[in-house]
Amino acid sequence: MASATATGVPRQQPALRRTITSSTDTDVSSPSTAIGSPIDSPRHSASSTSLSSMSEIDEDKPYGKLIDTYGNEFEVPDFNIKDIHNAIPKHCFERSAAKGLGYVFRDLACLATTFYLFHTYLTPENVPSTAARAVLWALYTFVQGLFGTGVWVLAHECGHQAFSTSKTLNDTVGWILHSSLLVPYFSWKISHGKHHKATGHMERDMVFVPKTREEKASRLGKLAHELSELGEETPIVTLIHLLGQQLIGWPNYLLTNITGHNFHERQREGRGKGKKNGFFTGVNHFNPSSPLYEAKDAKYILLSDVGLALTIGTLVYLGNNFGWSNMLVWYFIPYVWVNHWLVAITFLQHTDPSLPHYAPESWNYVRGAAATIDREFGFIGRTLMHGIIETHVLHHYVSTIPFYNADEASEAIKNVMGRHYRSDTRGGSFGFIRAMWRSARWCQWVEPSEGAKGEGQGILFFRNTNGLGTKPMKMNAQ
Repeated sequence: MASATATGVPRQQPALRRTITSSTDTDVSSPSTAIGSPIDSPRHSASSTSLSSMSEIDEDKPYGKLIDTYGNEFEVPDFNIKDIHNAIPKHCFERSAAKGLGYVFRDLACLATTFYLFHTYLTPENVPSTAARAVLWALYTFVQGLFGTGVWVLAHECGHQAFSTSKTLNDTVGWILHSSLLVPYFSWKISHGKHHKATGHMERDMVFVPKTREEKASRLGKLAHELSELGEETPIVTLIHLLGQQLIGWPNYLLTNITGHNFHERQREGRGKGKKNGFFTGVNHFNPSSPLYEAKDAKYILLSDVGLALTIGTLVYLGNNFGWSNMLVWYFIPYVWVNHWLVAITFLQHTDPSLPHYAPESWNYVRGAAATIDREFGFIGRTLMHGIIETHVLHHYVSTIPFYNADEASEAIKNVMGRHYRSDTRGGSFGFIRAMWRSARWCQWVEPSEGAKGEGQGILFFRNTNGLGTKPMKMNAQ
């Protein structure tokens, strides 16, 4: 199937959907990589996707009528993991330590060279204007943040054992790289692995579990049936939420497990008894007794903490000797940029109006892995960030494939996934940034489709009070 480029989403219809141009009208400047994705899948008439017709459920559909936020009818994935593995060329699974180390040296060289050039030449003698120096140093923090994110992604490769065939090399490189970025490597590796095993699961996902309708209502001090009657959330509220997410989302996750599941009572060893996400509860990535882990993981959590202690000690030494204002520009602001990109990438990989989430009774591994989306960030994404944005769907099916083979492997699995593959590549790098705002406005909580039945009632889609897309369910007062 030929790819196509989506047009803007109309805002006045009761159940909104993306529309496309024909292949002859495709904007070649920003092609979609989707094959059978919502961007270029067949559209239904307004009458077949409007809320008034949702009660007319096709009896041949065991899940009822499932409607995503755009108003498109959702089909449950019907392939299996063996189909995915068989479609990928064998050489895509090959990992090279030499190639992986080459990328590490490249990224570290970029960081070092940038620091040397700015530190050596951006001086009052060479650039007398204080304002100009400030702008250029701000540019420095942005560029170093991009290179630092690339280093983060390489450590992520190590955590998935995609860096080389040696587990010892993988964990050594990953521990050094992540520790240098104040990331607890083994602690993150363990919880992130559990995220991959339960992606899209509303009670087991370790990274991103959206709010349910009831949780959203409770946070607003409302009853669940009142959500559909609330007024629009103002753009300034959305902006404040986004700023908070981007500035403190990553450390907040490490400290409180804020976006992970909150069902720690079910931890097998009983370590989660009485514990809930939040500060001072022990549900964090630094405590060996945290319910995020098992007793056997304690030594790895401690080793992660040792890595952080060494980095913090180094930063204190540098700050005391070279000045904390210098360290703010040299390290800490670039560190905030790294955190920003990390949160943005993770948020947009799992948050989109076309994506479902699953209650336990409706979840399986194939469905959960398909509940992710590929995006496009141009040169920055594909070169500096090693394609983590552009090939994430594949990554959730086979996380040991190294990033430099991921494009080819992604193309191979699209033929298996068909219309179940999701991508949004409109607008390239700027489209990626715009998607943050769109997802924040459209994706406020998840709930079943009004036309769902049976197992389909456990397949949940994003809804919002902003009048965007499919309306929330009308519920009777309890």
